[in-house]
Amino acid sequence: MAIGYDVLDLDLEAEAERICQAIRRGVSHDLKRRGVIVALSGGIDSSCVAALCARALGPKHVHGLHMPEKDSSDDTLGLSRSVSDTFGFDSTVEIITPILEGLRCYERRDDAIRMVFPEFGPGWKSKIVLPGLLDAGSYNVYSVVVQTPAGEILKQRLPPKAYLQIVAATNFKQRTRKMLEYYHADRLHFAVTGTPNRLEYDQGFFVKNGDGAADIKPIAHLYKSQVYAMARHLGVPEAICNRAPTTDTYSLAQGQDEFYFSLPYRPMDLCLWAKNHGVAAAEVAGALELTAEQVERVYRDIDQKRATTRYMHLAPVLCGEVDEIH
Repeated sequence: MAIGYDVLDLDLEAEAERICQAIRRGVSHDLKRRGVIVALSGGIDSSCVAALCARALGPKHVHGLHMPEKDSSDDTLGLSRSVSDTFGFDSTVEIITPILEGLRCYERRDDAIRMVFPEFGPGWKSKIVLPGLLDAGSYNVYSVVVQTPAGEILKQRLPPKAYLQIVAATNFKQRTRKMLEYYHADRLHFAVTGTPNRLEYDQGFFVKNGDGAADIKPIAHLYKSQVYAMARHLGVPEAICNRAPTTDTYSLAQGQDEFYFSLPYRPMDLCLWAKNHGVAAAEVAGALELTAEQVERVYRDIDQKRATTRYMHLAPVLCGEVDEIH
């Protein structure tokens, strides 16, 4: 029997209250902290987490961080501030560009891009993209897209060395933000929240010891579609609820589906749900307006991402038991 998007529907009020109870129990009882830090990106996930935490703990026990840098979208800071204003909690702006420059983040990234485009330099913009899996003849290999100062768009496949260096350099951004989150958490005796949704958490779409590090992750069990619905239910500003998911990491605008996922978030959610529930590709293909063969390719990509990012979920490997800790 064919399935549709209604399988992702939630009793939003009941789920919000269940999550809030878990936040209260986790923060005060398990973590023994006074409140939480939420890194606000202007995106739907961090905004939803902030709304849930403000409801669970009260605004006085939530502190927001706004951490833009020179590649951030022009509207990032305004959107993230709208969340702290809407839910009435204190926040701090930390411009992380100087830290990233000290780490040579941009320089290391640009050096890698010049392996492909030797002329890349000041005034140029860039991002990295995947081709997508719907075309049976495509290879799932990253390319770099650049924009010249004159506005010309160029694209070239990345060799492994250049790709790995670009990713390693840009990962400084997530790790720098997390360092500041823990500074403010230590200062206030708060816990640090993580903001991945189920799609990101399952598929390893986070940076280890960066945005993957947290003390509590309130929405890691919610599909992205459910996060959007929950955010609207909780009163997150409409501009954020209407905003398409972005990485906000590269100087060129970049959707999450062109950077990492096989499909835009709604059909990707349905594919992930169907795979998790043992639904055959042919049964979900109609709702997605895809062929069963295309859905099978998405299923295989889900498995591949789970396998290749498994280490990101693992605790440090101990080479001997420390029984007393457990």
